[in-house]
Order: sequence, then structure tokens, then C-alpha cells
Amino acid sequence: MIQELEELGWAVIEGKGHAWGMLRCPNNSKECRCGEFCQMSVWSTPKNPQQFAKKVKQKALACVKLKKRKEK
Repeated sequence: MIQELEELGWAVIEGKGHAWGMLRCPNNSKECRCGEFCQMSVWSTPKNPQQFAKKVKQKALACVKLKKRKEK
């Protein structure tokens, strides 16, 4: 899943603490959520790994940049 997002331009940044990494969208658009980079933590030990992966993928695919790419 993370490799798929990297192929779409998302960056994997080394995390600190309980998150082993951060996923950051390449788009910095005011249209996108808070007007800053969309980003999300990737936790080392989520309670339900399958559900966590599903939520990360849903959030990433909801990104404004990816929606625009799909519409083309």
C-alpha cells in the first residue's frame, strides 16, 4: 500500500515515537483539507493492521490531487 502511494507522489518521511513514518502528499493546495500538506502518521503497531491500512488508503485516495488525476 505504501509503495502504491509513493508511486502516486506521496513521500514517506521517517517518524518519531510510536509512528515509524509519515506519509505526505506532494500537493500543497488551499483546496486540500487545511490548506497545508495532507499528511498522516503510519503507526508501528496499530490495533487492527488491516483496518488501519484501509483507512490510510481511503484518506490518501480522497486527496484533491488524486481526485483531479482520476477525473482526467
